[in-house]
Amino acid sequence: MPRLEASGISSAKPACVIDLRSPAEFAEDHVPGAVNVPLFDDVQRACVGTLYTQVSPSAAFEEGRVIVRSKIRHMIDEIARITQWSPRADDVEARVERMTSGGYEQTAARLMSLEPGVLPHAPILMHCWRGGLRSRSVIALVRSLGLGQATMLVGGYKGYRAFVNQELARATLPKTIVLRGMTGVGKTLVLREIERLRPGATLDLEKMAGHRSSLLGMVGLAPCSQKTFESRLCHRIGRGFGPFVVIEGESRKVGDAIVPPAIWNALVRGVNVQIDASIDRRVEVLCDDYLADAASRRELRERLPHLEERLTRAADAPSLVTLLDTGRERELVELLLERYYDPLYRHSQKGLVFSGLFAASDPTRAAREILAWAGEIVGTQPGSVPTISAT
Repeated sequence: MPRLEASGISSAKPACVIDLRSPAEFAEDHVPGAVNVPLFDDVQRACVGTLYTQVSPSAAFEEGRVIVRSKIRHMIDEIARITQWSPRADDVEARVERMTSGGYEQTAARLMSLEPGVLPHAPILMHCWRGGLRSRSVIALVRSLGLGQATMLVGGYKGYRAFVNQELARATLPKTIVLRGMTGVGKTLVLREIERLRPGATLDLEKMAGHRSSLLGMVGLAPCSQKTFESRLCHRIGRGFGPFVVIEGESRKVGDAIVPPAIWNALVRGVNVQIDASIDRRVEVLCDDYLADAASRRELRERLPHLEERLTRAADAPSLVTLLDTGRERELVELLLERYYDPLYRHSQKGLVFSGLFAASDPTRAAREILAWAGEIVGTQPGSVPTISAT
């Protein structure tokens, strides 16, 4: 049975990665780009797991056999669709019965003792939680039906997580340029223009976290788990950078996702540049971000009361929700900037030194100017770049 370590995923260039874990396991985190073809659904996994721990491995195995026989044809069809493979005509249910007829101990001994095979070109990588019976049995089955590219991920998802943790712990970034500026100036727009103009020049933490890194930063987005954030980071870092990387200034947490120490240290020690824009432009950017559609407006409306508690205003002032409901969006945004976001930003930036100042009203122009400036400072000695003190 061919095997591949997690560290070799990028170099081996798998044709696809098939995650055989349950939907809940997959939703929490998975190898970027993987497709979920679960051997058990969430309830079935819980049932089999309970039998394993509270009764015996053999009892869990027999329950698993019953489940698999009922769904294996659908699984094979799904794997065939994903991989564009045409399996041999066969009574799959009967084949599964024969492969597992020896019971837990005999089946486990046979599958766990299979010798490593030659890694195929463009392997079809399959895995379960820890490279145990779930993945080994499916791989053995599909290989017997003609899918010779089927390859096992050593250690399964658990091995992959160990690799992610190791890579993030020792990650290093090139010279890091940090975009900073008040809420709404369009730092993210500039960052993504930089990436468009020079692919591979940025590290987009907010995109990876599915969060804008503020109290209302999840509106209209899909925040991810810590593990998914780390997987995305590891995948991006593994692709490498050029002589410098541009990153948006963040707090240690982007939503609920915590920035790993190595990345955080690069951000803190990076060369800071200030991004600026007029109040009108900032209001426009924020309205585009948070009020783009009806779903975002509803989500924002639900969360405004949490922010209202943090503001000090006159007793007869209209509530934030009232401002939104009566179409006074610009007034709402200006109020939030004046009373909440701008004071918070000024406090957080005290003591920082800025090495450049760029207008962001035109994100494309700002991106071009920052890239040209960054090219000039790469390789310069500390202190040779003009600085601007934060006030």
